[in-house]
Amino acid sequence: KVVGLISIVYPQIEDERIVKRMLELEKEYGLLDFCVSLKIAEEIARERFCKFESLLQAMDAGIRVGFAYTTLGVVSSPIEGFTELKVGKTKKGEEYLVAYFSGPIRSAGTTASCVVLMIIDYLRETFGFAKYDPDEQEIKRYITENYDYHERVNNLQYLPTEEEIAFLAAHIPIQIHGEPSEDREVSNYKDLPRIETNFIRGGMCLIFSEGLAQKAQKGLRLLRGAQAKGFKATGWEFLDEYVALHKKREKGS
Repeated sequence: KVVGLISIVYPQIEDERIVKRMLELEKEYGLLDFCVSLKIAEEIARERFCKFESLLQAMDAGIRVGFAYTTLGVVSSPIEGFTELKVGKTKKGEEYLVAYFSGPIRSAGTTASCVVLMIIDYLRETFGFAKYDPDEQEIKRYITENYDYHERVNNLQYLPTEEEIAFLAAHIPIQIHGEPSEDREVSNYKDLPRIETNFIRGGMCLIFSEGLAQKAQKGLRLLRGAQAKGFKATGWEFLDEYVALHKKREKGS
């Protein structure tokens, strides 16, 4: 199912060896273990099974396969919810990853939405890309846009506090982006050089608030499990601090 789904985007991955490799990884790590997603994503990105036009395309294919494995290959999110991987430039001129999401990401469920961000960042670290370095305007854009979406477009299942969004936005190692999904512009923080639209990006809001902010604790637990099994993934260490912030809110203090 996983290979069949992603072969819609990348026909070259229709390869029995990928299926066999997933079964081997399941024996090694356990059925539906997060480590299987990480490892198969990495091996496809390294072009172990088939060739791609560029490293970025190989990473994109790896992310989609790892994501589809997490969602059992039964929803369209890995081909329609995660839409594109691009490269941006930090203030120092280093390359960082920009991940695009659209509305169908919702069908993946909140935990898988958090997990796909961790798969993307694992490949970022594996292939030596820099971390995203948001400036103050970009951080405020995340706050404004999530609230605009919640208040003017569609209620989010989980709306983080401004403090939570600011903390996450300041620390995320990849830029969470998305196609403009509404005919409404954000109410503030427009015309930013590294955000090419002034319109509300529904996919970005869904994955940021319902995925990352809501499921950070579970995502961190999965990541700690992968680290214990030898995976090098250090981009989300700040989530410990975020979870403490999140719990403080839950207690209402």
